[in-house]
Parts: sequence; C-alpha cells; structure tokens
Amino acid sequence: MATPEDPKATLHRYLRQSREALLWKLDGLSERDQRRPLTPTGTNLLGLIKHEAFCEQGYLGDTFGRPGPLPDLWADLTHAEDNADMFAAEDESAADVVAMARAAWAHADATVDALDLDATGRVPGWPAERAEITLHQALVHLLVDVARHAGHADILREQLDGSAGLRPDMDNLPEQDQVWWAEHVARLQRIADARG
Repeated sequence: MATPEDPKATLHRYLRQSREALLWKLDGLSERDQRRPLTPTGTNLLGLIKHEAFCEQGYLGDTFGRPGPLPDLWADLTHAEDNADMFAAEDESAADVVAMARAAWAHADATVDALDLDATGRVPGWPAERAEITLHQALVHLLVDVARHAGHADILREQLDGSAGLRPDMDNLPEQDQVWWAEHVARLQRIADARG
C-alpha cells in the first residue's frame, strides 16, 4: 500500500508538472510559430505561458502579500491594454517570456513552500464576499487554470506541426502510423457528417 503524500506536496507537484508540459510545447518551434495566433481570439503558445506567469504571480504572490518580480499589468486599468497577458509584445522575445515565467514560478514556489495550506490571503479585484481564499484554494484554482491552458497548448502545437502528447518521453497516444491516423480522422468526420 502506497504511503499518502502530503496534500500540499501533491498539489505543488502537479502544478510544476503542468507548467513543464506547457513549456515543452515550445520545444523545437521557431519564435514565429511560438507567437502565431491560431484561434479567432489570438490564442498562441507564448501568450499562454505569459498568462500563467502573471496568474501565478497574482494568486501565489500578491494575494498573500508577497509581490512578485513581474510588473503589475493591471495596476492602472485605464491604461492597460486588453489581453496584455495573452501575447508576447513586440519588445518581448520568447526567451524574455520564458524567463519571466520561470521568475514568477520560482516566486510562486517560494510562497507555497513558506505557507501552510490554510494560510489566507485576499485576491485583488475579486468581489469582497469571496476575495479571501486559502493557499489550498489558490493552488487548486491555479492547477485548473494551468491544466486548461496546457490543453490549449496541446491543440495549438498539434496544429503547428502535428506534435501531440503528454510529455517528450510519453505521448500517451496509440502507436499508429500516419495512414492509420488519417483514416481515423476521416472516420470521425464521416460520423460527424452523418449527424448533420
């Protein structure tokens, strides 16, 4: 029988794994492809990483009175650019965005290490009646967010070059050749078309 892992350690481990899955989706791509908007709302790989950096700095930094290393994008909402956290600006290289993420994540990790799961903080900008949260709630919130965006990154990367999967050493997909996959996709299209 397995020994139960400390709940905080479990949450933190999954958060770190999800971050790495998100970063892995950049591997081997040109900076152009890392920045390319691939949805009608402009979703792109670098933007997802930048977004997660600012989310973690906010939820595992500012919320607990531990301001992080990144500038506050939303300090003055009258001058903040809409969606500024969802793309790398002209003056931000891919290396800059990854470095920002790593700095924000290191700061977030320090907060997780320093606090107990029942430590409380206040989320700036949330309605007063629900702004007070625990570290446990912040970790769950971020896990959901980063996992959701890692899924977006999976789809974006597959659109760019066909790469898919859970991590570099395990794609978690059936071992089939391109012919099988093409036939599989065609079958799924026939099924969808039959439903009108």
